[in-house]
Amino acid sequence: MEFYDVFGVRLAANVTGADGAMPLLLLHSCPRDKSTWDEVAPAFAATHRVYAVDCRGFGDSDRPGSYALEAMRDDLLGLLDQIGADRVDIIGHSMGAMVAWLIAQKEPSRVAHLVIEDTPPSRPGLPPIAIGAPPQDDPGYDWEAFVQVVDQINSPDPAVFDRLDRVTAPTLLLAGGPSSPAPQHFYPDALAMLPSGRLVEIPVGHQIHRLARDEFLAEVVPFLAS
Repeated sequence: MEFYDVFGVRLAANVTGADGAMPLLLLHSCPRDKSTWDEVAPAFAATHRVYAVDCRGFGDSDRPGSYALEAMRDDLLGLLDQIGADRVDIIGHSMGAMVAWLIAQKEPSRVAHLVIEDTPPSRPGLPPIAIGAPPQDDPGYDWEAFVQVVDQINSPDPAVFDRLDRVTAPTLLLAGGPSSPAPQHFYPDALAMLPSGRLVEIPVGHQIHRLARDEFLAEVVPFLAS
């Protein structure tokens, strides 16, 4: 595990693969952490320098108290500056995919390939996600991070969808199908707005990389090599 101090926030990452290879960011969902990628990260280590990162508030990263998705975006762009990465491949799932969309819109020239796991950019009007009561013990993340992320998911910025045409990287959209809670009906509109996008359904629900590892890798590995 490596640590990176970015704008005063310490980010933790599991780093594998060869020095000098194309960097690959693996961005986790909420409230999971970098360990969610443990089973798939080795498949990329031969071709990439893999950074499975804990976003602020999660896992072994700092808990600064403010957890806007835009702050997570800026953290990761700062991490790329630290490691000297002009361009990067990104795989994002759920919250991590939301952050990946923001990175690809703010600095599109830095993203070489973008993989979005079952997370089309949202629009207002969806049923809200219930937050529930906080756990009594430390769950391995800052509860306030969970609350703030869910609040942002429940009140999405429509501009994120409207700015999809800024995403210049080839983009692979992996849809989880009918059993997923993600809004599958948003995919066609998202695909139509992306300059270079492809949609593949792997109908196992929201946790594609965990529930269908082989199918996930069969799509993602050749895509990143394209």
